[in-house]
Amino acid sequence: MDLYTIDAETFYSKEFSLSRLTTEEYVRDPRFELIGLSIKKNDKKTKWLSGDILEVYAALQTIDWSGAAILAHNTMFDGAILAWRLGIKPKLWLDTLSMSRAIHGPDASHGLAALAKRYNLPPKGDEVLRAIGMQRADFTPRQLASYGDYCKHDTDLCYQLFNIFVGQVPKKELQLIDMTLRMFTEPQLQLNKAKLEAHLAETIRAKQALLDRVGTDKKQLMSGDKFAALLQEVGVDPPRKVSPTTGKEVWAFAKTDEDFKALLEHDNTDVQALVAARLGNKSTLEETRTTRFLGIESRGLLPCPIRYYAAHTGRWGGDDKINLQNLPSRGPNAKRIKEAIEAPPGYVIVEADSSQIEARVLAWFAEQRDMLETFRNKEDPYKKMAALIYGVREDEVTKDQRQVGKGVVLGCGFGMGPDKFQVTMKGVYGIFLELEECRRIIRIYRAANPRIVQLWKDAGHMLTYLTRETAYHFGKPGVLEVEPARLGIRLPSGLYIQYPDLQAHQTTKGWQFDYAGRGTSRKKVYGALVVENCVQALARIIVAEQMLRIKKKHRIALTVHDSALIVVPKAEEEEAKAYVETCMRWVPAWATGLPVDCEVGSAQNYGDT
Repeated sequence: MDLYTIDAETFYSKEFSLSRLTTEEYVRDPRFELIGLSIKKNDKKTKWLSGDILEVYAALQTIDWSGAAILAHNTMFDGAILAWRLGIKPKLWLDTLSMSRAIHGPDASHGLAALAKRYNLPPKGDEVLRAIGMQRADFTPRQLASYGDYCKHDTDLCYQLFNIFVGQVPKKELQLIDMTLRMFTEPQLQLNKAKLEAHLAETIRAKQALLDRVGTDKKQLMSGDKFAALLQEVGVDPPRKVSPTTGKEVWAFAKTDEDFKALLEHDNTDVQALVAARLGNKSTLEETRTTRFLGIESRGLLPCPIRYYAAHTGRWGGDDKINLQNLPSRGPNAKRIKEAIEAPPGYVIVEADSSQIEARVLAWFAEQRDMLETFRNKEDPYKKMAALIYGVREDEVTKDQRQVGKGVVLGCGFGMGPDKFQVTMKGVYGIFLELEECRRIIRIYRAANPRIVQLWKDAGHMLTYLTRETAYHFGKPGVLEVEPARLGIRLPSGLYIQYPDLQAHQTTKGWQFDYAGRGTSRKKVYGALVVENCVQALARIIVAEQMLRIKKKHRIALTVHDSALIVVPKAEEEEAKAYVETCMRWVPAWATGLPVDCEVGSAQNYGDT
């Protein structure tokens, strides 16, 4: 197919820009104006098109987009303009920004200027800085021609980067980039205004009720120990850091502490409220997100902004300031925002969720055969674990005991300690366990799953060998390949989990490891965390390939963690459910022997699927 590389230049000002608005707000705003766009067909000379929207539309209609691929750098932006403003929907969307994330990891710099410098390409220009506040009519012919040259240069850079990247990104990943971009550029879901307004009012009321209930005066909010206790009450293990002045471990509650700021997006709205109050924010994420949803509802369907390769395990993430990957699951009205996301009249949402995918992959990758057989035989792994913990028969396990078993199976496979397990059980499952009881439970889990514990140790040894640029195998043979030259682990997808600039440090507690994060930050890594990274990456690959199978018949409307949503006519509901279930029970050849399972539901709104 023909490849068209495109870059759009649009009106922006101090008040109207992507630094102030989301991509959705900006492109749909009445103030939006296309100054022009550059277009390059395959390797031919790049052209500049400038005119009013109708003139550009007419020029682009001469191309058969149904058989073409469109490439841009940050295609979520350029693709939204092409799809929403010009009605263009190509056969394939491509994006060098997404490709760069897959190749270099999410913590690297992926801007066009940074990538041009990385690959010794001609530097990106700065003509756009002089165009602030200028509408198309404000440009002189000479200025417009200069702006066009700048835009064409960006397009040529994008095309050069694509030719560098395309051999490093597997074909299936390119298909996943296209799938992800279509969730945004070709929206299928709508929003219910009345439900959103009710949710916003209830969220504000519940926040104030929480603050009144816990009596969070300024003194209590600013006391580290007291605030840590408040977080523990709502199920959060308070983040810690090493003080640069004392060298001792302290609470990481500063505005600059990334782990603390991340709690602003916690799936429990109570956590959001407490952290927002501590930081002096007037609104919680849930309030601002719901307000954004109300704005989107007034403009049309819900474009689903999902960031491809948002984590170095390859998992998707939220984007465009609404983070659909982290809708509330806990709190007084957790499902309300999901209930406001609906299928259009005459259609239903079908959701397929891969059941316990990480626990299953962990048992398979560690070759913990008894746990694997539990999954394979469709037995209840939570009851089995609870029966072992409490010394009772499986048919005698109580509801609360099963919840403990669930917390253990889903939470303790990656080295969770008793302190965090205690907080998790209280916050997620509403069950308080004494710390000594948590220690006992974790000992039982580890004794019952020696292959998983050994996998943590093997992964820790792998880090030692990796710093010496020596290969060291761990886990199920033939699944992963450690590549010392890349300081990373090659996945079955052909991409890598990377630990750039991995370093070992000898401490009183033994060898500890860290690697380069975003900017100048360093990230700690250890054996159990490596196992978690690998399991999440393997699970992501499986679910991704399952979604590509679904995509053969149904366009994916949204993916959240290990689930996929499609929108189908009501008359096709049962047929679609059966097809999606078949796809979600399939595994790729490299995962032969992995017993996967799924749950499939359907409803008119997302909250009821």
